[in-house]
Amino acid sequence: MIKIDWTILLQAANFMVLMLVLNIILYRPLRDLLNRRRESVDGAHSRARELEAQIAEKMSRYQEQLQQAKLKGNEEKAALRVAAARDEAELLAAAHQVGSEQLQTIKNRVQAEATAARMSLKVETEALAAHVATKVLGRAL
Repeated sequence: MIKIDWTILLQAANFMVLMLVLNIILYRPLRDLLNRRRESVDGAHSRARELEAQIAEKMSRYQEQLQQAKLKGNEEKAALRVAAARDEAELLAAAHQVGSEQLQTIKNRVQAEATAARMSLKVETEALAAHVATKVLGRAL
């Protein structure tokens, strides 16, 4: 059976001293260490959130710049196509003009050669006709 006497007061005092010593030596440093670790983890979390926000902002700026670059590229592409179509039309018109001029020159040359050939054939025809008539008639004309 348990008796209550002066030793219980001694044990209570011993317990209080032990708690005081443990609090000074073990619990307080452990609580400080846990508080510092919690602060460190909370700081790391806040830095991570800040970095995520910065990354999101930079990604949105990057996407915006990329979109602007694509629009600018499409505009330049369209402008180059218009310029190329204009240049093509000019080149085709010039080539058509040169071709028309060359065709006209060839037509004129062919017509001149045909006229010269007709004249030559007319002269030869008259001479040949006179020769045939002389042979057929047996006398000179």
